[in-house]
Amino acid sequence: MACFGMYTLSDFDFDLPEELIAQFPLPERSASRLLLVDEKKIADSRFYHLIDHLSEGDLLVFNNTKVLKARFFGSKASGGKIEILIERILDNRNALAKIRASKSPKAGSIIRIDDEIDVSVTGRDGEFFILQFPSDIFKILEEHGHLPLPPYIERAADSFDEKRYQTVFARELGAVAAPTAGLHFDDELMEKLRQKGISFAYLTLHVGAGTFQPVRSENLSEHQMHTEWYTIPEETVEAVKTAQQGKHKVVGVGTTSLRALESASQTGKLKAGSNETSLFITPGYQFQTVDHLITNFHLPKSTLLMLVSAFAGYNLIKKAYAHAIAEKYRFFSYGDAMLLKCISHKNG
Repeated sequence: MACFGMYTLSDFDFDLPEELIAQFPLPERSASRLLLVDEKKIADSRFYHLIDHLSEGDLLVFNNTKVLKARFFGSKASGGKIEILIERILDNRNALAKIRASKSPKAGSIIRIDDEIDVSVTGRDGEFFILQFPSDIFKILEEHGHLPLPPYIERAADSFDEKRYQTVFARELGAVAAPTAGLHFDDELMEKLRQKGISFAYLTLHVGAGTFQPVRSENLSEHQMHTEWYTIPEETVEAVKTAQQGKHKVVGVGTTSLRALESASQTGKLKAGSNETSLFITPGYQFQTVDHLITNFHLPKSTLLMLVSAFAGYNLIKKAYAHAIAEKYRFFSYGDAMLLKCISHKNG
């Protein structure tokens, strides 16, 4: 459960120079900077040195979701231009989506994609439209969709993005945004980590467009958290248990991995299975499973900034972000990373 405590939305605001928002990925994944953050120090490093800060027997838990080509451009029957961003695949023919148009389409209307594919608007689900596709949605996405770069990247995706905006371990198609902490891992670093005796485990959380949804209420308890679907295999539960029994660290690779692990640990014990999560983590939350977190730098006033403030400590995150801005770290999806230690764990 969220614990809103004394904090308000304004406590999670900060000024970020626009030039620090990374518009392009680095040519080499693991060449990004890594800020080491704990109560004793804030230190600069490089991501390829992550191996020096992990020990044999530690467990890295990765989100193996794969980003869909979830953006479509089309037109209404009236000829008006329209942009569709798939939020979630419901089944092989149906999806939830956000639609940008001069006037919202009504239930029963038809949207034409690429002058070729007719998509039916069958209804609404809150802020989302329910769309029905004429045939297999995954095939249509692959043939007609465009990679949906985050809204703060002010350019269209190109062929390089189609590779770099996926992790090297992406397997399960279903996300509309990448689990960006995982983008720093390349095959060479993964192999070196294996050779050191660091274990890997995988889960799937399909990141939705809601991850970019701003918090609008000053009172955090009034914020409606978006939901995301996740699944945790039995072998991942066993890997976590093995690490914990050996007194090794469970390291969440990204806020999505952490959110899935914590969502499946609400009884006090990590459970395998699939579910939806709307877990909203704010300072005061007691973490159940994750000891360390690898994460990128997050948007002002975002739920993800609140999550990392809960994990590492509000004042420490404030200092870390001030340091990162002063040292010109690169921010957001294609930016640099941090390695954080948990300050509030059920086991101390």
